[in-house]
Amino acid sequence: MTSVSPTSPAEKAPDMGPGVGLRQRLYRLLLDANTPGNWHQAVDRFLAVLIIANLFALLFEHVEVIHSAYAPWFHWFEVASVFIFTAEYLLRLYLAPEDPEFAGARFKRWAYARSPFAIVDLLAILPFFLAMFVQLDLRVLRALRLLRLFKLLRVLMPAVHEFRALNRGRSFRQHVHALVWPSEHGGRLHQYFDTFLVVWVVISVVAVVLESVESIHYVMNLEFIILDTVAVAIFTTEFMLRLFSVVEQPGYQGAVAGRFRYVRSPGALIDLIAILPFFLAVLLHHLIDLRFLRVFRLIRLLKLTRYTGATKTLGIVLKREWPVLMAATFIMMLLVVLTASLGYLFEHDAQPDKFENIPQSIYWAVVTLASVGYGDISPVTPAGRAITIVLSLLGIGIFAIPAALLSSAFSDQLRIEREKLQNELFIMLADGVISDDERETIEAEAKRLHLGRDEVDRLIEKARRQREAASNHSLMALPQLIAQPAAAVERYRELLSQIRQLAVLGDNARMTELMASGDRATGFERQAWQWINQRIQEDVPPKPAD
Repeated sequence: MTSVSPTSPAEKAPDMGPGVGLRQRLYRLLLDANTPGNWHQAVDRFLAVLIIANLFALLFEHVEVIHSAYAPWFHWFEVASVFIFTAEYLLRLYLAPEDPEFAGARFKRWAYARSPFAIVDLLAILPFFLAMFVQLDLRVLRALRLLRLFKLLRVLMPAVHEFRALNRGRSFRQHVHALVWPSEHGGRLHQYFDTFLVVWVVISVVAVVLESVESIHYVMNLEFIILDTVAVAIFTTEFMLRLFSVVEQPGYQGAVAGRFRYVRSPGALIDLIAILPFFLAVLLHHLIDLRFLRVFRLIRLLKLTRYTGATKTLGIVLKREWPVLMAATFIMMLLVVLTASLGYLFEHDAQPDKFENIPQSIYWAVVTLASVGYGDISPVTPAGRAITIVLSLLGIGIFAIPAALLSSAFSDQLRIEREKLQNELFIMLADGVISDDERETIEAEAKRLHLGRDEVDRLIEKARRQREAASNHSLMALPQLIAQPAAAVERYRELLSQIRQLAVLGDNARMTELMASGDRATGFERQAWQWINQRIQEDVPPKPAD
């Protein structure tokens, strides 16, 4: 359990007091996964990005046109990468005595040097230094540089161990479900899986865009084919894993019915369309020209909607504001048709080639209403120009209505969801603490609502103050007391105690006189006051005689 505070204990800076040595300081700051608030995750992320960048550099080096044009850039990038990887290897070797993994070894640095991760780190830089002393074929040297990919195991293996611990005793299908679907059993490995898919979606879409440039396609035709094949293999595997494990999802139970229901869902249809053009082109290329299907590979970009809550929020907004949006759309369509008809009426005789019919005039009306004004179709008659002026002025307001509605509704929906998160925080704070599971839930919701850590801390503090105010019976309104009998009893006891204090500490005689005279108190209130005074006199011990 973690106590509630604006800053979680897990985010405090590592202990770097004066009693800590330099080597221990560096280890805690850079490499210790168990020290909260250090740079360990940032170092791992930077090295992972550098390794992936090396992979792409190796890919582009195989394209002779690109490599020959930018050979110095490739060389200095390789030098910088080797320098960073060498510095990492030497740093880990120097800090090995601080690593608990080698605490029982007599020669800790030698034990590290023999470990699998250290061997991988050494192999990642060894080809570069070998080339200085040994004549190696360039192709062999490039192949040896692929060993740097194994450095990613340093990031993946802890996540794999965590994943196994979270899914111990569960079935294989449940393991697959935890990997590909968000759940409490996924851990960091599920996050890495999602990141891997997002990266490949971006790479695939960028490749489709660049493939349309004839000069680039001519140079990298083979690379584009390989890249698309790998992407389709990854997305197909993802689709099959989701189809296999979807029965573990709520609402999709049933070996056949559940999977069939999933295949009809929007997310599954997007996944299917993302890979279908490839297989259709392979199977039917000899029967029909299916090159036009390549453009459908851009549908893969929609796969990214699975990893953001913004599209879900937009869907809720559209569903909620659908009647108003339809009314605004109806007004726009009515105005477009009317003005297009008038434009055709006034301009057809003067420009029969441009205002040939009403459908062609609709294009002019939409362009004018939207304040785009391409200029390819424009009226020349006085009546047509007058209509254009009126249409342009109306378009500023008419076309702005749906945008304003969506903007306002989207902001309102975000406010509603943030209030919902605050209510959940209020419930979580019922026991005064936030558990680790609850904190993970908060972080997931904050990520979906695009809330920063500072804003989440403010919501937690606001919910904590509301909880404290709710526990203070003196601040509760009458409807709240009516709904909570236990709180009403406590409030009743507090009021009686305050009345007793007034009778004991105040001017009791004067208050009794005021109670008995005039309309200051009802009969019931006088009787209650007399009863309290009697109880006070019974509780007060008699004074000793002189």
